[in-house]
Amino acid sequence: MKPQEDDIVLKLLHTADWHLGRRFPAFGTEASMTLSRARTDVLGRLFRAAERHRVDAVLCAGDLFDDANPPQEFRDALASVLEQTAPERPIFLLPGNHDPFLPDSVWADPVFRKRLPKHVTVVEAATTYALPHGAKLFAVPCVSRAGQADPTASIPRREPGDEGLRIGLVHGSTFDAADAQTNFPISKDAAVDRGLDYLAIGDTHGFRFIPPDRPHPPTIYPGAPEPTAFDERDPGHVAVVFLTRARRSQVQKERVAAWTWEEARATSLTDLRQLVARSDLRSRVLRLTVDLTLDAPGLEEAERLLRQLEGDAARPAMVGVLDLRTERLELDLSTSDAWTTELPEVLQEAVRRLKAQAAAQPEAKRALFHLYQATRQKKAS
Repeated sequence: MKPQEDDIVLKLLHTADWHLGRRFPAFGTEASMTLSRARTDVLGRLFRAAERHRVDAVLCAGDLFDDANPPQEFRDALASVLEQTAPERPIFLLPGNHDPFLPDSVWADPVFRKRLPKHVTVVEAATTYALPHGAKLFAVPCVSRAGQADPTASIPRREPGDEGLRIGLVHGSTFDAADAQTNFPISKDAAVDRGLDYLAIGDTHGFRFIPPDRPHPPTIYPGAPEPTAFDERDPGHVAVVFLTRARRSQVQKERVAAWTWEEARATSLTDLRQLVARSDLRSRVLRLTVDLTLDAPGLEEAERLLRQLEGDAARPAMVGVLDLRTERLELDLSTSDAWTTELPEVLQEAVRRLKAQAAAQPEAKRALFHLYQATRQKKAS
């Protein structure tokens, strides 16, 4: 059968920004460890996607470690994952601005490098590599933490008559404004200017085309395969790239993340009830801001619902990782008459004093709520 121009001749998996070794000090110790481990856990899913699509190569576009000298446990974790990958599928590891190739970096560590399989290549300098089906990969690593030179300037332009597939692999920030100040700036037209059929880049943590209205030739940020912050837009993916004989690219965004980072705000009991009713919270890193002023029964219910979300000694947490921020969670004093009128006079006097102190002493509201709970428990008994 005669070859067709739309025949797929090269398949790639493009990933970046793993940030192995990142710490999350804003969370508790256990949650921070969970989120750090998630950076490593996602790699298994990532390379299984490469196997499932039977890609010809895996391109890893920088910031694979969060720091050029990560703790040993993360070096060992990456080496262990790579040792399990298919030997017929080349993997290219590109140092980024977080983990540049320096003489004392992880990439130059002889113990770490010795563990890497032969099909894994660490890009130490601007180099051209042969890919299957006559394609060429032009890879340019970061060799410092900051720089103002466009890394794609090191990629040679396409020569007249060259009809082969040309792939770029760099790490940096794209921008449009002429006076923009950025780190390792990449021209939005670099793929066109250098005659590339696909430009694989890393740095931004969300999946996007650069520019968004130009699908050919594509310049892609795949984003971090696991989210790292609440403000990231569309993280959690890899790019699976199919290149045709006619040098056209089809890009498939594939989710590999286990975690979704989400921000929510509770300003009513209904908000909390709806949150507790959800079935997807175990896979959430949830920042919940609470702003509630409630009557005594409502405050009691709100605290019970929050304990369900957080978990306690009696039950596991409903939320995978919860960052609870309480702006206000207090008793509405105007509703206290509903339960205090039948109290003995001595307790009613205590209520009056606590209400008088509440404006200057916020803990007085809490004491009033405890009084409500104590009287309700006495009635129940």
